[in-house]
This record gives sequence, C-alpha cells and structure tokens, in this order.
Amino acid sequence: QAKLVESGGGLVQPGGSLRLSCAASGFGLETSSIDWFQQVPGKGRERVSCITRGAGDTWYADSVKGRFTISRDNAKNTVYLQMNSLKSDDTGVYYCAADFGGGCSGEHDQYRYWGQGTQVTVSS
Repeated sequence: QAKLVESGGGLVQPGGSLRLSCAASGFGLETSSIDWFQQVPGKGRERVSCITRGAGDTWYADSVKGRFTISRDNAKNTVYLQMNSLKSDDTGVYYCAADFGGGCSGEHDQYRYWGQGTQVTVSS
C-alpha cells in the first residue's frame, strides 16, 4: 500500500539544525511533487517547501528561505528537508504530502498521500 513516513524530528536549541526525511513506499517519488507542511497548534497548517517531479525545481516559503533546503534521493525513494538556523517559530509537526496535480505553483493540487508527521521542537 502506498504511504509516506516522516522521521528526523526532535528537540533542538535555537540556532541548531535538523534533517527531516520523507520516505515513500508503494509508489515512486518521481511520479509526484512532494510538499512539506508545518502544523502549529492553534494556528493551522502552512506549506514551507516543495520539490517537483522530473527536474526537481524547488519552492520555499519566505519564512524559511535561506535556512531550509529540500532535496531528493531517487535511489532511496526519499525526500529530505535540511533545516538550519532553527527558530522557536519553526516548532510544530511537519508533514510531507504527495501532489499528483502538478508542480510547486500551488495550482491544481491533488494531494493523494500524507505522512503521519514528525514533531520538531525548538526551545532553549
């Protein structure tokens, strides 16, 4: 059965780094774009990054631009989110999702698979 599994979250001090993983099974990551979302309690869910199928073009929210880097390893069927210079506002549950509707423009999205989420807590 097709699914996504996130891992790599944890507790880190401000200014620290984490690398999140999004491992796909049951389908190939090359068939969809992959988005990372941040879920903050009481504030909803926001998209923070995206990587397209094919050429692997990327997109970042302004709040994380210059600090986060998204990448893929096709051999491992895994997408990564490298998070540097972490701030308290980065705290939340991070989900990855597979979009079969297009690229990272936000148009014609067709999210078919979601992971269970991984907790990131930035605190001193």
